[in-house]
Order: sequence, then structure tokens, then C-alpha cells
Amino acid sequence: MSAGTVELAVCSGIAHVLVQNSGKFNAISRLMWRELKRVFGSVHTNDEVRCVLIQGADGHFCAGGDISEYPKFRFDPGSLRDFHENDVWGGLQAMLDCDVPIVAQIEGNCIGAGLELACCCDLRIAGSSARFGAPIARLGFPMAPREAQLVARELGLSLARQMLLGAAVLDAVPLLATGFLSQVIEDRLLPEVALSVAQGITMLAPRAARMNKQTLRALCDPDLAALGEVSGGSAYDYAASAEHQEGVAAFTQKRRPVF
Repeated sequence: MSAGTVELAVCSGIAHVLVQNSGKFNAISRLMWRELKRVFGSVHTNDEVRCVLIQGADGHFCAGGDISEYPKFRFDPGSLRDFHENDVWGGLQAMLDCDVPIVAQIEGNCIGAGLELACCCDLRIAGSSARFGAPIARLGFPMAPREAQLVARELGLSLARQMLLGAAVLDAVPLLATGFLSQVIEDRLLPEVALSVAQGITMLAPRAARMNKQTLRALCDPDLAALGEVSGGSAYDYAASAEHQEGVAAFTQKRRPVF
């Protein structure tokens, strides 16, 4: 039986990441968490990539973890810790550490692990029929601490409580109102709009985008120590860069910049 895949294809500056686990609404297996870490590590170091567009296969983003694997490791504290701290968090951390802007194209189920993936993205564009939640209380276990911190930070504590304590599954529109989603689009138009947003990002200054992501990531640090490092001398090393000069020159010359 297939353990699912995380596929990467790069085209015209966009890294297309496809989460796929046929017949399971793209539930993520242990192998897929490890693949996610490898894929985003590769994207992070690829200077040709200006944007990531992540989506699920067959009309769903991701419906959670692959529960069929759980009896193999969930009932031993050591193996359970290894799963969450190494496999799951390894994949999520690779997404969080990626300096390339990440756009999520979300349709269908975005549940549990899928919600965590979405929380690692910069812009989230959802189809009108998308559904969001983390009803793991029905499965008899809590969300791992670092994963819960991530979800609470991106969703807000009130919604995180609804999902984790009340097993709430919400439609896209309420999450648009909170700012978690950037746009909610008719399902049939979602692929076109998400691709257009990604293409728009590729037209912008790539080094500036990476530096903005570093700064935004530092702002999420509880003690802001990372922000102090970002605001040191290296934060302004772009001064003489070609894209900096081109951006200013294009504005003053009333033309479109070419980055």
C-alpha cells in the first residue's frame, strides 16, 4: 500500500508542491512528513524559486494524519515523541524556515495535520467549500505542544479552543473574517486565482521577499531575540543590490521593474 507522496515541480519561478495520498483525502504519513522536510529544504536553497504554491490532490488539501499508521507507534511515549518532535515538527519547521513566500491553495478538507500545514503558509486562499478543524479530541489524544502553539498563533486562541476543546469544524467564510484566510474563492476558480497570486509574487523583488520572511519570522519569536539579530548590520546589506537599485529606478522612471 502506498504511503503517499509530496511531489515537487519547479516552473517559471514557482515551486509547485503537491500533497497526495489517494483514497485518504491526502492524509499525511510518516514518510510524507519526511518528504515535506526534504522538499522545503530544497526550495529554501534554490535561488531560482520565487514562490511556493502548495495544494492537495483530488479536491482536498489534507484531511489529517494517516491514522492507519498510528497503532504502530502512538501507544509508546518514546515512539510517540519521536513521531511528533522529529517527523511532524521536522516537516513543519522546514516550511516555517523557508524564506520563499508560500501560497496555500486550499480546497475540501483542511483538517488536523492539514490545518498545521496551512498555518505554515504565508497566504491562504480557500475554495468556498473548504472545511477547517482539528477534531482530534474524538480520537482520544491532544495536539502536540509545539503544533498547538503554531495553530493558536495563526488562528487565535478563541478559534484554537473551539477546534481543540469542542472539536469544531468550520467553513471558510468565518476564517476569512478573522484574517486567517487571505481570500475565499468559488471552488471552480480557485486554481486560477491561486496560480495568479503566485505568479504575481514571482514578479516582485525576490531578495526583499526572503528578507521580509526572515523579519516576520523573527517577530514571532517570543523573546524577540531573533529580531535583534535581523536588525543588525546584515539587515541593510541589500543597499547596493541590483534589485534595490532597479526597484527605485523603475519607480522614478514610471516603468515596471524587472527583477
